[in-house]
Amino acid sequence: MREECGVFGIWGHPQAVHLTHVALFALQHRGQESAGLASVRDGQLRLHKGMGLVSEVFTEGVLRDMAGQAAIGHVRYSTFGSSDPVNAQPLVIRYHRGMLALAHNGNLVNAPQLRDELEAQGSIFQTTLDTEVIAHLIARRPSRELTEAVAGSLAEVKGGYALLFLSPGAMIGARDPNGIRPLSLGKLDGAWCLASESCAFDAVGAEFVRDVEPGEMVVITPGGMVSQRIAPPGRPALCVFEYIYFARPDSDLEGLNVHSVRKQLGRVLARVAPVPADLVTGVPDSSVSAATGYAEEAGIPYEMGLVKNRYIGRTFIEPRQEGRALAVRLKLNPLRRVVEGKRVILVDDSIVRGTTSRYIVGLLREAGAREVHLRISSPPYRFPCYYGIDTSAHGELVAADRDVEEIRSLVGADSLAYLPVEGLAEALGRPLDRYCLACFTGEYVVPVPVALDKLLFERGRFPRGV
Repeated sequence: MREECGVFGIWGHPQAVHLTHVALFALQHRGQESAGLASVRDGQLRLHKGMGLVSEVFTEGVLRDMAGQAAIGHVRYSTFGSSDPVNAQPLVIRYHRGMLALAHNGNLVNAPQLRDELEAQGSIFQTTLDTEVIAHLIARRPSRELTEAVAGSLAEVKGGYALLFLSPGAMIGARDPNGIRPLSLGKLDGAWCLASESCAFDAVGAEFVRDVEPGEMVVITPGGMVSQRIAPPGRPALCVFEYIYFARPDSDLEGLNVHSVRKQLGRVLARVAPVPADLVTGVPDSSVSAATGYAEEAGIPYEMGLVKNRYIGRTFIEPRQEGRALAVRLKLNPLRRVVEGKRVILVDDSIVRGTTSRYIVGLLREAGAREVHLRISSPPYRFPCYYGIDTSAHGELVAADRDVEEIRSLVGADSLAYLPVEGLAEALGRPLDRYCLACFTGEYVVPVPVALDKLLFERGRFPRGV
């Protein structure tokens, strides 16, 4: 799979730009295609963004020129709109209230309908992002108050989102009514912070205060922080894949540590899908926690069977299939002396397209593994996600129309087993109706009016008058 994006913002700190830059490094795992930062300096917004990693986009000179007491930043993986410089975020607009920057994590499922209506009324779009729809809605609202314009505009959009807005007078954070996408509130030296994950607070030395609630908008100004409800909270539905794959192990989401949840996923998997073996190994890095949990529960030694080249990005986040395949070859290398002649249990967090799993199983066999038993710490990924993950094409999903035995044969493992859906509840220790499981069950929390394609606007084929 590919993740969506990461956002961070801070208001009222003399080192706001530097701290945002540091926080984006902590969130780099959430998106590696582009990065950007907007700041308030001398009563104006300044913007710098570009393609590539955080380390490639920003220089000391750029950060020095942007220095101010408020900033928001963004790391992107394209989930709506192509990987193109024009689509890098934050977006900055000039309109009748002045200047406004927006940074978005998620997808709006009614963006095609809204864009169609806006263009019919004369709006001209500069990007192919669903995010720009929000900018147009805000600009068109008659209210002189930014908070009213933002709240009114968000009442019109549907989907999963965590949004940051920055103007010379305020920073605003908002989360969708179901809380599909995560957003947390923190504090540092009296300054308020917002971030996709709590690991960003750790990176800058900030204190985690709480999660932004579903349907909540927090407004931060020189006068302090005010919370207001922009929508009645819907059924809580945090994306469960945040725990399985996306979030960093050192992050806490809704009171649960990600590493601890993943380790428990592995323990449950060992109980429901045991197999005789000599060692357990995990696909670094996202599956190591689950693999250690599996090994401990099964009483089988955990070994480092694969070594990761940490200078290669996550294959899930590579924009094209050929890029993902090359990245896997460069990224992972088996330890022949560890796996040769052994029965190996390979734990991974998911199988989406099957390409990576097939290659890793092949790597272990080439290194001399006698048997390779693949164990997946999530249920089969059968349905597209439309809320901010780039798996919107049903035909790309290997489990969409194949059973477990067919997938096992495809990836070349001696055996294959998935964690059942009920195993997620056991590992989380919470009812599953608190999470979005659409990718496993096909039950979408927010109705999707049309099948979304991230290149919809580039191709000009989005439906009219939906």
